[in-house]
Amino acid sequence: MVRTKNALLEWSRSQGDVLWLDSNGHRDKYSSFEACLALGQEDAIGDLRKLKDFVGQGRDWLFGYFSYELKDSLEDLESNNFDGLGFAPLHFFRPQKLLILEGGHLHMSYLDRFAPAMEGDLAQIMALDRSKGEKVERGPTVPIKMRIHKDAYFEKAARFLEHIQRGDLYEANFCQEFYAEQLQIDPWDTYIGLNAISEPPFAAFMKSGPRYLICASPERYLRKLGQKVVSQPIKGTSPRGRDAAEDEMLRDSLERDPKERAENLMIADLVRNDLSKSALKGSVRVEELCKVYPFKQVNQMISTITSMVAVDKNPVELIEESFPMGSMTGAPKISAMKIIEQLEESKRGLYSGAVGYFDPHGNFDLNVVIRSILYNSDRKYVSFSVGSAITAKSEPEKEYQECLLKAKAMRSVLEEGGS
Repeated sequence: MVRTKNALLEWSRSQGDVLWLDSNGHRDKYSSFEACLALGQEDAIGDLRKLKDFVGQGRDWLFGYFSYELKDSLEDLESNNFDGLGFAPLHFFRPQKLLILEGGHLHMSYLDRFAPAMEGDLAQIMALDRSKGEKVERGPTVPIKMRIHKDAYFEKAARFLEHIQRGDLYEANFCQEFYAEQLQIDPWDTYIGLNAISEPPFAAFMKSGPRYLICASPERYLRKLGQKVVSQPIKGTSPRGRDAAEDEMLRDSLERDPKERAENLMIADLVRNDLSKSALKGSVRVEELCKVYPFKQVNQMISTITSMVAVDKNPVELIEESFPMGSMTGAPKISAMKIIEQLEESKRGLYSGAVGYFDPHGNFDLNVVIRSILYNSDRKYVSFSVGSAITAKSEPEKEYQECLLKAKAMRSVLEEGGS
């Protein structure tokens, strides 16, 4: 399976626009395929009305993303912060070629006019040399810069705490950007490196013109499977241990930490409220609360909230009612987003948004774009952002250190792979 994935990724370099989704072998009762590759834009959709019409008619697969900036279309919000990347608020496409890995088999589904290429494409994939060639010698190291330096971070965290003390909000996800200018990277190699470090359940790689997403997300935003809707917010992070005993101690400490549990409970309650907007009466359930799961780099506290919706509910309306993900905003959500815009220094863009697919039956699965590197090859601009939840019990130094922990994987991959 790993060899097939590597071959598909290598082959996709020559295939124009790309969206790759990979579960990295993580399976639960809400999982779909092991991995898939969507290629070529037959129909591109850039606004919610057209997306709602397309998905509601059950016509075909769609792959793409919702940027965090879509919030401005959903609520009375705006952002004038700096944007170095240029992702559109929304972009979905109907793929010309779709390749799905599931059950140890590769399934190929092509639009009719591309079907004659199927046999040749399969031959190319099977014939690819999976071994990597010699790495190109790197040029001078380009330093990764911080948009908000440490002293400014503490000052802004204090202002979030003032808002909390005044009752403007209970919790806010405060994010900061790390970036590099005049940096060229190989996006495919960078994705392979980042994914190898993390092996998360919601990994994604996207090429859309000169814009790239390199995503190692552990978090599901929203899944629709028939009438069932699932959201799995993450709040609460700790490092992995150096050995099994220390690792168990760190997981247990995270699970019992009153501050981390309070963060997760607040967001779980926010998600319950979002899902209740269209849920059938009495169907909103918390299936799992504050459960700690180990990932390769960190431990994460995850809750699972589900609901049931009417058969004729348009799937895109579920996005409109719950976007952006509560774990990336705060509570109350609108107030938190307004204060976030005042105190953060750059637009989040695709970061904090969601990437995934709609199938022909209206089912969908969307991640939360975190643990991700964003790249604009025309501008030679590379960016990644990290954040943590500010609550009344927050200590700015600990929140700052949590951000550095989350930034470690992205930073190491860029410093090893930039040129």
